[in-house]
Parts: sequence; structure tokens; C-alpha cells
Amino acid sequence: MDAMCTMLDMEFTREEIKAALDHIGDLKAPGPDGMPAIVYKRHWHFMGDKIVAEVLAVLNGGALLEGWNDTNVVLIPKVKNPNRIKDLRPINLCNVVYKLVSKVIANRLKLILPTLIYENQSAFVPGRLITDNVLLAYEISHYLLNKKTGKEGVAAVKADMSKAYDRVEWAFLRAMLQKLGFRRHWVDLIMRCVTMVRYQIKINGELTHQLCPSRGLRHGDPVSAYLFVICAEGLSPLLHDAERTG
Repeated sequence: MDAMCTMLDMEFTREEIKAALDHIGDLKAPGPDGMPAIVYKRHWHFMGDKIVAEVLAVLNGGALLEGWNDTNVVLIPKVKNPNRIKDLRPINLCNVVYKLVSKVIANRLKLILPTLIYENQSAFVPGRLITDNVLLAYEISHYLLNKKTGKEGVAAVKADMSKAYDRVEWAFLRAMLQKLGFRRHWVDLIMRCVTMVRYQIKINGELTHQLCPSRGLRHGDPVSAYLFVICAEGLSPLLHDAERTG
């Protein structure tokens, strides 16, 4: 835990922020402020110092500035003629300045996830491949289909986390961060990013009034995948205990 905290607590740098900006697509759909990443990249020579100062202030414990965490939600059809809510995929459009904060946090989390997350979780953990679990599932299915001898039967259970990101409880996320040994200032930093979001949904070209959620992680937020993996880690010990005790 000490090594993890030491790694997380290293001083945030200008280089980390610039690297985060460089990894954002130039013309990815912008957030409510309407400015795509290419604007910041092309004018970095005279706006870089100001951006770095503001982002560092947030990363070092300051409040998110007004409007930074505002997010537009656009509904993208999953099928040709959608007629139900579940036929639409919500895409969250965040401001680039917020993404810089979130991306720097995500890059730090990637450094320590391999030491925190059980080996059976392969998604979004550096050094692991989700295809390994796909192959393992295929081998298990092949064994089940071809088992014809023996007195004991075998079975497989497929669990699907429907609307997984939307159902993450913030209190549980905070509890998991604390349980895994994150220091208070890191827990507070992550929870500010997660809980201070304000949504506006675009319907028929018009934005609704602002909505303040009480749970969930944003699709499209650079840090969301890693926070979901941390939340899912709460299930792993239960599965291992069940396997061990039979």
C-alpha cells in the first residue's frame, strides 16, 4: 500500500497534462463549451500556461471551476428504427479541460491497478488481455459440451451487468477506494470528478434543463472504466470465497 500511495502522490507535472491533451482526438465531439481538442493543441504556445495552472489547481485539491464538469448527453440509435429507450445509446460529451483532469487521474490509476485487481479481471488493466478470458470461456464451454462421463454434473453461469456504469453507487465507490488503501485526498479528488457532474440531454436538437445525478459513471469519461474495475473488484473476493468453501 505504501508503494501504491507513493506512486499516486508524486507531484503532478505539466508534461502529464500535455500528454493527456495529445491523446485526445483532435476533432472528437466537444462538450458544452464547443471547443474540440485541436483548439487547445494549436494554441498551446500562448494558452498552455493558463490551462496547466488551472488543471494543476484541481489535481492538487482545488475545486472544479464553474462549467468544467457540465456534460451534454446525445442519444445514438443502436438499431435502424428505435422505439424504446433501450434502443438508444447515450454518449456523454465532456469539456476538454475536464478531460485533462480525468485523463491525468486515469493515467496514474493505470500504474497501480495491476497490484490491486485480481488476476481474473483482464479488462482495462495494463499488461492483461481481455482475449485471454475470452479464450478461457471458450475452453470451459467446450469442456461442458463434451463432458459425457462421470457422476457429477457441471454447469456454467453467465452474469450480465445491465446498465453497469449507470448503476454504480457513489457511496460504494468511495468505500472501495478507502478499502483498497487510497489516501483521503485521492478519494476526494476522484469523488469530486464523479459527483459534481451536471447533465443536459439533447432531444430533437434542443437541450433539456440541467440534471444532477445521484449515482453512476459517465460513458466517455477517461477515468470511468478504471473506477468501474475498482467497483467490480468488490465481487471478486466473494467469488473466490465461494470457490474455496465450495
